[in-house]
Amino acid sequence: MKPLVTAMLVAGVLAGAQAADKIAVDVALTQATLIDVASGTRSEGQTVLLKGDTIVAVVKDAELKRYAPRQTITLPGKYLMPGLWDTHVHFGGGEALIEENKQLLPLYLAHGITTVRDCAGDLAATVLAWRQQIADGKLAGPTIFTSGPKLEGRKPMWKGTIEVGSPGEVGKALDTLQAMNVDFVKITENTITPDTYLEALRQARARGMRTSGHLPGQVPLARAFEAGLGTVEHQSYLLRATTPREAELVQQVVAGKLTGREVMRLSLESYDEATARRAFRHMAAQGTAVVPTLWGSRITAYLDQESHHGDDFLKYIGTGLRATYAWRVQRAAQDGPEAVALRHALFEKSAQLLPLLAQEGVSIIAGTDAGFLNSFNYPGQALHDEIALFVRYGLTPQQALQSAVVNGPRFLSKLDRYGSIQEGKAADLLVLNADPLADIGATRKIRMVVSRGEVHDRARLDRMLEDTRRKVAGDQ
Repeated sequence: MKPLVTAMLVAGVLAGAQAADKIAVDVALTQATLIDVASGTRSEGQTVLLKGDTIVAVVKDAELKRYAPRQTITLPGKYLMPGLWDTHVHFGGGEALIEENKQLLPLYLAHGITTVRDCAGDLAATVLAWRQQIADGKLAGPTIFTSGPKLEGRKPMWKGTIEVGSPGEVGKALDTLQAMNVDFVKITENTITPDTYLEALRQARARGMRTSGHLPGQVPLARAFEAGLGTVEHQSYLLRATTPREAELVQQVVAGKLTGREVMRLSLESYDEATARRAFRHMAAQGTAVVPTLWGSRITAYLDQESHHGDDFLKYIGTGLRATYAWRVQRAAQDGPEAVALRHALFEKSAQLLPLLAQEGVSIIAGTDAGFLNSFNYPGQALHDEIALFVRYGLTPQQALQSAVVNGPRFLSKLDRYGSIQEGKAADLLVLNADPLADIGATRKIRMVVSRGEVHDRARLDRMLEDTRRKVAGDQ
């Protein structure tokens, strides 16, 4: 054999042996600045390696040569962080709107939201099916955690609920939810009795089920926290925590002398920061978190100044879902000058509670209330608006990011899988063109989204948006 041929054969054998020694992975993301949301730190010179739907390693860039990725994506000047969570969304409007609700799923991914927490509507069976289809890779969309149908009292205003008429019926209702394998329990306050509400919290906690809910005006806040309420949905409920008159106001609600709106007005008039701080410390000690949903509240509060009927984002929302917006718009239009001024004041004071809640140790979890019924509160875009408000009203960009990355998984006991860029965590990632720790607006500057290991570059995200627009317009 000629020397040249022999040398080529030896080189080929060595190259094959070296390739065989390398660790096969699907994707390598390299040269980006990694954002650790929990600590608020940045790191450079690290490569994130993905296989399937999991981060299998985070190594120094120089160690990339030990791996054999099918796809290597270099991201100089970019910022890599975990995907965002919207922990309060709704799908609903009846079976006629199933397809329009389904068209919302890519809107979340296109805006960097890789996980949503569905807080009940009237399409529970459909959402449960989507949850499984997305997990199986058969449907494109964010990972879904869902409450299934909410718990309520007899003859509630909301459709799709499990009616619980007395404390003795709580066990059967929770059996039903557990049989559905829901991820948490949602309880609202429309017609449920105070005793039934508290019993639902206690029994759910005894079963290891997390709870999320509205707050009945007949129940003192401390009692709800102590009974095991996991999250207060909508920060405006906490205005009652800011008045020394809470016990008196609760009694007047029980006696039928005050409405919830009147309680908020009176709370505003008797606001006391020391009282608020004491209540929030107790709330934190009991492990109750808050999902503020400020953006949705602000939209409704300021409909007199901002109509939203010309919003460009409406092109992504089906006509049936848009029609569900009308009830809030029409109700707000009936308010006179005094009621409008009260709307503004209640929103502003509620939003100003954010830094107090954070300072007293209450976990703040980002959620938007986006979906049917909630006027101009757009799936995907709303989360960026929400966390921007968090910063506007006193949180740091890091705290705002934590609310949308870390605190949601913590509530669901899923930090082993989500919330950071580490080996063994979900391959749900967001690549940004700017640093979100420096400017919360950077979360809107999306270069790429990775969902369960699948890479969606900017061109693909734009196609997702365009496909949704075309479907809504009836072009396909």
